[in-house]
Amino acid sequence: MAISSRNVVEGIARAPHRAMYKAMSLTDEDLARPFVGVCHTGNEATPCNIHLPQLALKAKQGVADAGATPREFATIAVSDGIAMGHEGMKSSLVSREVIADSIELMVRAHQYDALVGIAGCDKSLPGTMMAMARLDVPSVFVYGGTIMPGMLDGRELTIVDVYEAVGSYDAGSISLEQLKDIENAACPNAGSCGGMFTANTMASISEAIGLALPGSASPPAEDARREAMAYDTGAACARLLLETGIRPRDILTPEAFENAIAMLNAVGGSTNGILHLLALSREVGVDLTYEDFERIRRRTPHITDMKPGGSYVMNSLDRIGGIPLVMKKLLDAGLLNGDCMTVTGKTISQNLSSVAPYAAAEPPAGPDGSRPQGGYGDGRAGAAEAPGILRDTDSPIHRTGTAVILRGTLAPDGAVIKTAGVEMTTFEGRARVFDREEAAFEEVSRGGIVPGDVVVIRYEGPKGGPGMREMLATTAALVGQGLGRQVAMVTDGRFSGGTRGFMVGHVAPEAYAGGPIALVRDGDTIVIDTESNRIDVRISENEAESRRAGWQRPPPNYTHGALAKFASLVGSAAEGAVTRPVARQ
Repeated sequence: MAISSRNVVEGIARAPHRAMYKAMSLTDEDLARPFVGVCHTGNEATPCNIHLPQLALKAKQGVADAGATPREFATIAVSDGIAMGHEGMKSSLVSREVIADSIELMVRAHQYDALVGIAGCDKSLPGTMMAMARLDVPSVFVYGGTIMPGMLDGRELTIVDVYEAVGSYDAGSISLEQLKDIENAACPNAGSCGGMFTANTMASISEAIGLALPGSASPPAEDARREAMAYDTGAACARLLLETGIRPRDILTPEAFENAIAMLNAVGGSTNGILHLLALSREVGVDLTYEDFERIRRRTPHITDMKPGGSYVMNSLDRIGGIPLVMKKLLDAGLLNGDCMTVTGKTISQNLSSVAPYAAAEPPAGPDGSRPQGGYGDGRAGAAEAPGILRDTDSPIHRTGTAVILRGTLAPDGAVIKTAGVEMTTFEGRARVFDREEAAFEEVSRGGIVPGDVVVIRYEGPKGGPGMREMLATTAALVGQGLGRQVAMVTDGRFSGGTRGFMVGHVAPEAYAGGPIALVRDGDTIVIDTESNRIDVRISENEAESRRAGWQRPPPNYTHGALAKFASLVGSAAEGAVTRPVARQ
């Protein structure tokens, strides 16, 4: 394998380059080794990322001990939870592209030979994996880990409980003091949001698709195994570079994406997983479509009872064996492609060969060779708890997966809905139309949304927002008011992985592109049917044409800066909402 870093440090002409490295205490011996970039998204913007610099130190040690020279760098990460519910959320999806671009630029500029990627919050996981796919140098991803659940009166809490408590307070169901108690207890330490929300969904996918070490998705952020896993990830990346030469495009095959989609559905994961897998597939030239998602969903049972639709958090799944246990059940049922290569240098089947039902696997060794006591179960739970969290494939929670694709007169190019925890399969109601999320949230807060309403929030798509905002503040407020089973929502924006209820997002074409959602008016009847995969607005073709003739695209919300650049380059949500050069539009 060609070692790109030699372009930077070898030869007489590179004496200035070596001098700069020596200013950072590197020796000639260090410079003689291949260079491995160790990228993390650590910052003080969010608990998801605050501990990542410490994990990077462990990963660097793993790289060095395996015979390469680590070079640490950081990139941005937006806190979805803190950006939620206001103008800041427009920056979230944009950050995925910026993260991928910035990692690409750092690796290309400095000619690093391989890449360790450490990420914690929602968009930083797919952004990092997209950069790995784009660069196609030996790469291993590792997740920063989940937060532990908060505890209040014997009940496990997540950040979504705080959002829903806001709705409960607005409805008069709880007092200000009760809201404050929930706020104070929900987030006890570092780590990403605790349910099967977007970060934990993408972490689970990172194992299933083969870019992360087995068992790396579920250990909590503040667990000794997390540092050990970071060390092992660094060592594994150096081995890929120095021994096997396996690259991301050897791993990210069509079959690997099928495994990822199976995982998304088996765990009842976030609809953002659809968007991010489409984006990742574009980086390696795999032609992934909505039809693929539906084909695989229909054969994949939903087997993990995870929040927000279910009862458990990621820490609970970790205590019985984590994602390898889920994968083993799928593999044994013939629902995974076991021959797919992974960053271990082994196939999925080989990685899972020692996984036994409800058995806690042995955690990875740290740099000193020691292992935490209690295995991955850590002595905190055992077989008795397992059936409640994880079902067998022949007795699942749902016979088919939960990441459903809809099409119809309201979304000709497609829309998505997560059905985990949703008891109904159809909803028919009257449209309540809003052109901005803030207007909808204000109406919800004042009690203006009533049973039978379908809240339509438009001009929040990739171009129209721009940035395709998530709507957790609004959806959680509806659930908190007790309306979760009595209303629906439809948007060309997105939903948080923490959203639950009859909520349809990613409507395409979006309103700003002149999609049918731009033509909906208050009082129109909207019908959603997850069994027939339909979403329709009941207006005649003549009425639709009349409305279209009078429609005008609104002026852009941003005309300069990063959001304007994104809006000018981004494509449809049905294709992953990725940015492409103008020549390829």
